[in-house]
Amino acid sequence: MTRVREAVAALAHRFAAVSDSATLDAELLLAEVAGTSRAALAADPERALSPAQVDRLEALAGRRQRGEPVAYLTGRREFWSLELAVTPAVLVPRPETELLVELGLAAIAGIARPSVLDLGTGSGAIALAIARERPDAAVTAVDVGAGALAVAAGNASRLGIGNIRFLRGSWFGPVAGERFDLVAANPPYLAAEDPALAALAHEPRAALVAGPTGLEALAEICAGAPAALAPGGVLVAEHGAGQGEAVRTLMARAGLGGIATHCDLARFERVTQGRMAPDTLESASGRRE
Repeated sequence: MTRVREAVAALAHRFAAVSDSATLDAELLLAEVAGTSRAALAADPERALSPAQVDRLEALAGRRQRGEPVAYLTGRREFWSLELAVTPAVLVPRPETELLVELGLAAIAGIARPSVLDLGTGSGAIALAIARERPDAAVTAVDVGAGALAVAAGNASRLGIGNIRFLRGSWFGPVAGERFDLVAANPPYLAAEDPALAALAHEPRAALVAGPTGLEALAEICAGAPAALAPGGVLVAEHGAGQGEAVRTLMARAGLGGIATHCDLARFERVTQGRMAPDTLESASGRRE
């Protein structure tokens, strides 16, 4: 007979080679199989698993050991206190992307009924977080993938978030001629030969790889932002830890001002923002820790 305590310990040992959160992964999969919460399992460590539960747990564990993200195995991931459905059609939302949401919300804090554009929405994480926090906002979420948009729209429906529209297309294409108070983007920013891709093999490559340098999507977004930003509007873009200087340069070339790069909790440069303001006197190379 397999008990919760034994199962967690055994799985954590197996996952140690593929995960930095082996125990958490074990608890999440066990809670999924048992149809309960991690807290409930922790309160009853001697709870016995049925043979069917053990079989299903073993199947999921094998997939996790082969590198498949836990979010794909359970079909959901929490982001900004929202439980989002995720599938292999979208990237798994990362905690560091919440910094982009924080900065985006700060940028529109003093604007009534702001217009917001989320480029490459994926699961809808960024757009849904902003729409939930600002129910007066008109949020537009764009993605080139039909599968991703289906996931995002499903999340909006299930969460009851109605102040958002979903459009299919590449970057600014579907909203040509429109202006926004905030443009948020978490585009692909890995180079085609980036060694980090090996650990991301189960996630959609198109949402990870921008091209030979990793800056291709960011360059296109920065160049196109001035035509899509309202006066005083802000672009916030997530990027790789070593791309801050390059993105600041791209924003400056596009004519944005008030440019600053913000670090995530690990102290890596993670999100850069710039403002559409004709009279800005701020430096285009500012950096905020």
